[in-house]
Formats: sequence, structure tokens, C-alpha cells
Amino acid sequence: MSIYDDTQPLDLTHVRTYPLASRQSKIAIEDFARPVQTSSQASSNVAPSLYDFLDSLPNILAVRSLRELAAHIRFAQAKRRAIIWGIGGHVIKSGLAPVIIDLMQRGYISAIAANGSVLVHDAEIALTGATSEDVDASLGAGAFGAAEETAMLLNQAAHDGARDLLGLGEALGHILTSLKPAHENLSLLCAAYQHRIPFTAHVAIGTDIPHFHPSLNPAALGTTTHTDFRLFAELVRRLDDGGVYLNIGSAVILPEVFLKAVTLVRNLEHPLTNFTTANFDFIQSYRPTTNVLRRPTSDGNGRSYALTGHHEIMIPLLAAAILHAPQ
Repeated sequence: MSIYDDTQPLDLTHVRTYPLASRQSKIAIEDFARPVQTSSQASSNVAPSLYDFLDSLPNILAVRSLRELAAHIRFAQAKRRAIIWGIGGHVIKSGLAPVIIDLMQRGYISAIAANGSVLVHDAEIALTGATSEDVDASLGAGAFGAAEETAMLLNQAAHDGARDLLGLGEALGHILTSLKPAHENLSLLCAAYQHRIPFTAHVAIGTDIPHFHPSLNPAALGTTTHTDFRLFAELVRRLDDGGVYLNIGSAVILPEVFLKAVTLVRNLEHPLTNFTTANFDFIQSYRPTTNVLRRPTSDGNGRSYALTGHHEIMIPLLAAAILHAPQ
């Protein structure tokens, strides 16, 4: 007999139940995945396509979010609303420029916002077809970030941009394109400049390798990146009523810049509601979650999606989902 004389287990005799079939459930078999068929299994004996694979995915959780986000991007393109891709440097280092350039050419990107590392890696790819040095091997000797051509090019862009009243992204796109680099077809900066798509660059002084080179003019750098912030704010204004903003691989700089652009637009009393935001990264960090997903779309102002995974997998999947509505 229990020593707890006045405390007995709850009596379950009168628990109320209901028929299982009467319940509204979140998951149904209609949403389940389907095995991907081999060419020998397919009725037409044709190897399944990527779109067959996309159709086979379960319409649950992250897949549903990916499909919904792709649908919002297609809607924004059809309605001529802004579709802004905010990207960090790892997106370039993951070899995704061809995928992004293709979407740009198809009209699914109306602007690109980048942090400073994007400028470094994209410029190096355009010039030499390679980027991303071995930091561990070069840091001890003080050689990390000491590539002459990279710094000279980016710092010249800041100088020219300040002189010509241009943003840093446009100024660098102009210089790169005029050089006709060997790999300009793989450069986001060149593609954006050639297609007249705004490319804004957002840097914090001291974060990027050109900032410790003697060719740097810090006043010019500040002027051109501030010009790009004001241009970015205008682009954010165009998200109203159906636009989409993607934050891909930037955990600090771009989420902070985006939040300030949102408040600037609203401070000037421009309407900014009913838009979509999304964050793609390896982990869902505080600033993207708060400054991109939650705060700007709160109070019924829009919707947001958090998609976690490696860029080299997730971004091609997003591109395929944009180009293919589920059957």
C-alpha cells in the first residue's frame, strides 16, 4: 500500500474518446513520398527526370515549405514584384553562380544583395577561375588575404564608385565587365551588370581582405556601401504586396542591413506588407531568424520560411522547385 494516503493516481475510468476517423490530422497518405523509379521500372522506359524526383518528395515539413516558397517566387515574378537574393560568400564558394545566373536570366531574381566576401570570391573567380585560399596555411606567415589583384580591384571600385556617385556593387561590376575576364560567364557581378540588375554590396570595414591593403580609401568604401544601402532600401520598398526576400548564408551583416532597410521604408511611410522572407543556412541563427523571418513579417505583414541545409544541395533544389510546379 502506498504511503501517500491522500494522493492517489488519477482515475482514468471516465476519460472521453472519439473515433479516429473523425479527427483532423496533419499528415495523410496523399502527402507521402513515392519511390523514384529506375528507367527499367518506368512505363516509358525513360530515365526519371529531376522533376519526377521533385514530384516524388513528401509534401510535408521542409518539402512543403520549399514548394510554397517557390510558388511565392513564381507569383512575384508573374506580378512583377521584387525578388531579392541576399547572399553570403559561401554561396559563391559552393559553386552556385551558374544556378543563380540562370535564375537571373529567367527573371526570378530582380536584385542581389551581397556581403563583402561575395565581392572577393566572385571577382577572383571571374579573373582566375579559382578562389578560397587555405587560411590555416597562410595565416601564420601573415600572407592570408594578401593577394594583390583582389585588393587593387575592389579598392579601385570603391574609389571609382565614390567619384561617380555609384554604389560599390555597380562600380565593381563595371570594372570587372570592362576587363573582360576569362570567366565572366561565371561571375554574378558581371551577369548582374550586363542584365542591369541591381547588385548592392554591404561591408563592415575590417571584415574583408582588401581593407588592410594600402590602396584602400576608407571614405570611398563607406560612401559607396552607404549608397548601396540606400539603393537596397528602395529595392526592399518594392517587396510590398507579393515580393520575396531570401537570406542565403549571411548570419550577421545582411540580416542587420535588411532590418534597417525595412524600418527605413516604413519610417518614410511607404507601404510594406504582404511579402515573403526565407532563410537558408546550415543552422538557423538568431539574427536571420529574428531580423529576416520574424520581425519584418509580424503583425500579419507576410510569411516566412526557415530551410536548413547545405547550400550546394538546397539552392539547386530551390531553383528546380521554382522552375517546376508540383503535379
